[in-house]
Amino acid sequence: MLILEVLFYIFILVTAIQAFFYIILFGRFSFSKPQEQKPKNSPISVIICAKNEAENLKEFLPSILNQDYPNFEVVLINDSSKDDTLEVMEHFKSQFNSIKIVNVKNIEAFWGNKKYALTLGIKAAKNNFLLFTDADCKPTSKHWISEMSSHFSNTKSIVIGYGAYQKIKGSFLNKLIRFETLLTATQYLSYTKIGLPYMAVGRNLAYRSETFYEARGFMNHIDLNSGDDDLFVNEIGNSKNTTICVSKNSFTISKPKTTFKDWILQKRRHISTANRYKTKHKVLLTLFYCSQFLFWILAIALLSFMFKWQIVVSLITFRLIFFYTIIGSNSKKLDEKDLLPLLPILELFLIVVQFFIFIKNLKSKPNHWK
Repeated sequence: MLILEVLFYIFILVTAIQAFFYIILFGRFSFSKPQEQKPKNSPISVIICAKNEAENLKEFLPSILNQDYPNFEVVLINDSSKDDTLEVMEHFKSQFNSIKIVNVKNIEAFWGNKKYALTLGIKAAKNNFLLFTDADCKPTSKHWISEMSSHFSNTKSIVIGYGAYQKIKGSFLNKLIRFETLLTATQYLSYTKIGLPYMAVGRNLAYRSETFYEARGFMNHIDLNSGDDDLFVNEIGNSKNTTICVSKNSFTISKPKTTFKDWILQKRRHISTANRYKTKHKVLLTLFYCSQFLFWILAIALLSFMFKWQIVVSLITFRLIFFYTIIGSNSKKLDEKDLLPLLPILELFLIVVQFFIFIKNLKSKPNHWK
């Protein structure tokens, strides 16, 4: 009984920690209104790094080239592709004068390193304002460039956007992927909102070229295959120079993975960069995941012994209320409302998957970005 008593009080503490994260931290973003900015029409370079993406470029590149924006170029980086990626790029270039192609050859010292290819693309861009996305991404509107670029200012040199995934009807994996994306976005958008930016996604990210050069580009983490987005923002982002753009016209939509194996490999690669985050970010992220994990483990353990079950059920209900309130609000903001009925199930599945990925990454590290 003493052990159960101790677990019960730990459960209360864990619930309080979860309430702090959701209500105090994440609530700042959830209950805030999107900041509308006037279009600035500054010259901008859209940068897309592609490796073996011929088919995706055929499908999605037109949505970039046909953006309603007066002054932009599209820098296409062919990162040593083995398919027809370069030929597809050249085909589009013959039709659009706004395209610039950077053809990257393999160099032994940087083999398989996306950051090397991106650096060459950034150097080739003629404009100071840079907007990044992936070859398998499609903006949700013709105003994507306008919306993202409008958030640059004299002080804000980094703009973090939202990169969603396509909805696949009847697929539980697809809902799990989109829930993980929603929860991750809730965190990085909320932390940026309170002045603690720690990451972004390369599917929808903008910054000034001068910011890139001042940070010496990706040199501080060039040894890692991943991190061109999150580690870059983690290193140089702060309360003064970083902002968010979450108007629905600013979103991008990407093709999601369709098998658990491919998705877990993708997440392993993404998560492998977290040990390079600043200490304060690692502490907050670890505390959030541990409190989330322990909440459900302790809840199940205490209920299985019917130990003070009335209080335990009350705390579970309280936690579900603020969980639904915050994530529900964000699902509406980020156009993921169809996830609402499955939220608790998706959360439990995600906790298990994240624990598996953590253990797997301790044993071995995932390699090249493609």
